[in-house]
This record gives sequence, C-alpha cells and structure tokens, in this order.
Amino acid sequence: MPLLYFLAPLGAVLIWSGNMTINQLTVGTIAPSSIAFLRWVLALAVLTPFVLPSAWQHRGVILRQWPKLAVLGLIGMALWQGLAYVAAETTSATNMGILAAMVPLLTVLLSALILREAPSLGGSLGGIVALLGVSVLLGRGNPLSLLQLEVALGDLLMVIAATCYALYGVMLKRWPLDLPPWVVLYVQVGFAVLFLLPGYLLGPMTPVDSHNVWLILYAGIPASIITTFLWMRAIRQIGASQASIFINLMPLFSALIAMAFLNERIALFHLTGGVLVLAGVIMAQTLTRPLVRKSAPSS
Repeated sequence: MPLLYFLAPLGAVLIWSGNMTINQLTVGTIAPSSIAFLRWVLALAVLTPFVLPSAWQHRGVILRQWPKLAVLGLIGMALWQGLAYVAAETTSATNMGILAAMVPLLTVLLSALILREAPSLGGSLGGIVALLGVSVLLGRGNPLSLLQLEVALGDLLMVIAATCYALYGVMLKRWPLDLPPWVVLYVQVGFAVLFLLPGYLLGPMTPVDSHNVWLILYAGIPASIITTFLWMRAIRQIGASQASIFINLMPLFSALIAMAFLNERIALFHLTGGVLVLAGVIMAQTLTRPLVRKSAPSS
C-alpha cells in the first residue's frame, strides 16, 4: 500500500486534534446549537461557487441517492460534531478524548456486522495497543485512574457521537456513490445544515463577534471541509477500519500542539503513550491478514 495513502487520515486527525481544543473554547463563548449550525453554513457558502455547477450536472444521481446522502450528512456531520459541542458543556476534554478513541474499535465491530469484514490481526491487536496508549496518555501514566472519572451526560453524548462517526465510515464504504468526492461532500453539508436548522432556531442564537468568529472559521473550513474530504478519501483508499485507527493519534497530536503553542512540557507518560499509539497504528497498517482464516472446503 503506498505511503501517500496515509497522508489523508493523518491530515484529518491533525486538524481534528486542534478542533478538540476548539470544542472546549466554545463553552461560554458560543452556544453549541449556534456553532454546530454556523460552521456548516460557512462550509456550504464556501463550497457553493466551486461545487454547485458539478452538483447540478449530477442532479439525476443525487435525486436517486439522496436518502443515503441524507443519512451520511446526519451521522457524519450533524451528529458527530453537534453532539461533541453539547458534550463539552458537561464533561471534560479528557473524557472526550477517551471516548473519541473508541471510534476505531467501534468501526472494526460495525464493519464486521454490516460489511461482513473479518477483523485483521493488526486491526484487532493494533486497536488494543493504541487504546492502551491513549489510556496512558489520558491517565497521565496511570490508566487505572480513568476508572475514577465520573460519568456525566456529556460522556453518554460522546459515546453516541463516536458511534455515529464509526457508522459514518462504515456506511461510506457500504454505499459507493457514483459521484465526484466534492459533490458527495457538498450534498452532505447541505443535509447537515437542514438537520441542524431546527436546533439553531430553537436554541439560543449567539451573535457572531470578534470573540467567536475565529472559532467558527476554524470549525467551518479546516475542521469541516478539509477534514471530511480527507476522511472520505482515506476510506476509499485504505478502508474504514484501517483509516479509523489513526484517530488514536489525536491525544498524541494534541500534546504536541500544546507543547508548541502553550509551552506545556512533555512528560514520560506522553512519550510512553505516544509510542504505544504509534505501535498500534503501525500494527494495524502492516498486519493485514484476517484474524480468523476460513477453513478450506473438504474435497
């Protein structure tokens, strides 16, 4: 498998790592219903001049495939990040990181159930090793300390959000759409705006000002347009299960971002957890043989 195929999921996860910080910065600055809606409105406005002509040319396929595109827009855009914004109000960034790290293992499980894909040896072992690395990172060297975290409504919402995004990756693989990738993204964004509109109208409409406009810009362009395109490309190139394992790099990337921009020091547990996460990712990408081999039919 060409190494260039790994650039798409790496780029998406790097931008998401920055967006995890954005989620926390939105608390008290802009209502979850406002930023969840406005980010996709901004994405739709940016994409329209470039993608609308192509979408119009493919309107026949879009009309036939709109139920699938609507489901993808709901679970992969409206719910995944929309729920994360709400969760940030009642849970910590640590909890959110732990639960977001469930996506790879959930993807393997859903792929086995929906796509009938036998989990690979690397995907299974790598997922476990990477999740252990995430636990070391978030538990600050003591994974057992995570058991003492209180369960909040935000934790439940992040479980639902992680399940939605795992399902999104699986259904992208399950439903190969005969449309250009940018058109697929554009139509999904349009449906996400429609799904989030009622919550925006009913919720507190936070006015856009100098304190929150940069949060919307980051969430609307890099964290919405660029990451979604990169993720769809990654799933097409290496598959949902292998792409999702890169999500375990989010805590490592977040620590590096904090070291670079917030002058935070890297401790031993950061290095230990980072090595385990990287080892898990490498295992998932290299040990691709099925975990269980089918027995040959007897002659």
